Amino acid sequence: MAPVEATLAAPAAALEPLRKPHPPRIGVFGIGLAAYWPQFPNLKERLEKYQREVEARIQQFGATVISAGLVDTPAAAAEAGQSFARADLDLILCYIGTYATSSQVLPVVQRAKVPVLVLNLQPVEALDYERTDTAEWLANCSACCTPEIANTFSRARVKFRVVSGMLRDDPVAWNEIGEWCHAAGVVKALRAGRIGFLGHAYPGMLDMYSDFTMVTAQTGAHIEVLEMCDLEKCCAEAAAREISEKLEITRDIFTLENVSGEDLEWAVRVAAGLDRLAAKYDLAGLTYYYRGLDGNPYERLGAGLILGNSLLTARGIPASGEGDLKTCLAMMILDRLGAGGSFTEFYAMDFRDNFMLMGHDGPGHLAISGHQPVLRGLGLYHGKRGCGVSVEFRVRTGPITLLGITQTADGSLKMVVAEGESVPGPTLRIGNTNSRLRFAVGPREFVNRWSQEGPTHHCALGVGHKKAAIAKVSELMNVPLASVC
Repeated sequence: MAPVEATLAAPAAALEPLRKPHPPRIGVFGIGLAAYWPQFPNLKERLEKYQREVEARIQQFGATVISAGLVDTPAAAAEAGQSFARADLDLILCYIGTYATSSQVLPVVQRAKVPVLVLNLQPVEALDYERTDTAEWLANCSACCTPEIANTFSRARVKFRVVSGMLRDDPVAWNEIGEWCHAAGVVKALRAGRIGFLGHAYPGMLDMYSDFTMVTAQTGAHIEVLEMCDLEKCCAEAAAREISEKLEITRDIFTLENVSGEDLEWAVRVAAGLDRLAAKYDLAGLTYYYRGLDGNPYERLGAGLILGNSLLTARGIPASGEGDLKTCLAMMILDRLGAGGSFTEFYAMDFRDNFMLMGHDGPGHLAISGHQPVLRGLGLYHGKRGCGVSVEFRVRTGPITLLGITQTADGSLKMVVAEGESVPGPTLRIGNTNSRLRFAVGPREFVNRWSQEGPTHHCALGVGHKKAAIAKVSELMNVPLASVC
């Protein structure tokens, strides 16, 4: 997936993704009936051409395509199934070229044990009823066996979805297919992800506590438990050049307000150390919190994390505060969907202008800022020890999506999603990210509905409306999704 399109004016290196993408591996096979080929010359070649068009479109979504060609007999289906079983696939696409029996479809997908997307894509908008002969009808009868395949998959307990439309010039169908491909890429990124857990959860926040085994079992992500001494070592080893580069980037991105030279110097050193930490442990995400005591070194480290973690978040390594591992996953999903993903919580309800004020004391996803963010010096962090610099910005105006990940009473993960709009207007100037977010149901009903789903304290805030794409991610992950608005 391409990173979110940034509105922030910043040097390219400041927001360049730190991690290479993990393109999903998508198996594609077409189906037809071998009995037709001698009866209708050129039909097979025509369908194979259509299939190549489908595969080319899938590659344009950033996927790696593994093609099994046109499957037209049960024997060919078994061979294709063996090939797919060895291919480490994330998704299978069954392209219906013409009628085929379900006995030559099911064997292709059974052994791979990944979800299947059935593509019922008709080459033409409508048949020319006066001039269409049997051969032409067969080249356009993709809908013919769609119900049969669906019945077979249902009875065989194969997870599947159907996308119906036209082979060409159909943005509705192809947008749907693209979302499934991107969702497969998100799930693959989670499975390959190494999430650092630095320090511990904020004491007493019961919603924050996570079962690492449960998270790994349901997402595939590896949780790398880190100590503050790991970060301390990385900060100490940061070279003068690395610190200087971070200082230059910080001055280019932020407006500095009430920032002392000493606090800025420490924040950029910690930022350079965080880059080293992420590289050393190959992190795809980071969640962190450490209280510290009486100005000791770890208290100072904990107080210096917001700048560096905001920079990491903007470059594709989401960082969530207060040890909120579940929200780190939500931020990662939005980021991989190209929506950003900023760490946020509920601040206040505005009943006069009908919006929610939402934000946090960092980190923020700088690429989705609606203006030049402020790096503000704070003599006091509310509810946390230490002092230093903090990031202040609001998300750019326009459509937004909130994604929360919580844990149910039975230990299962659950997603909660809402779509709304970021609207202009004054926000708090307290060194925190905060935005005015409007939802169709109003602030009163929004808080009621969101809370009813048993959410975690925090959630991820991204740009654009991504509910449909998130629904596909949740389905591929087998994680339930509750839609609030």
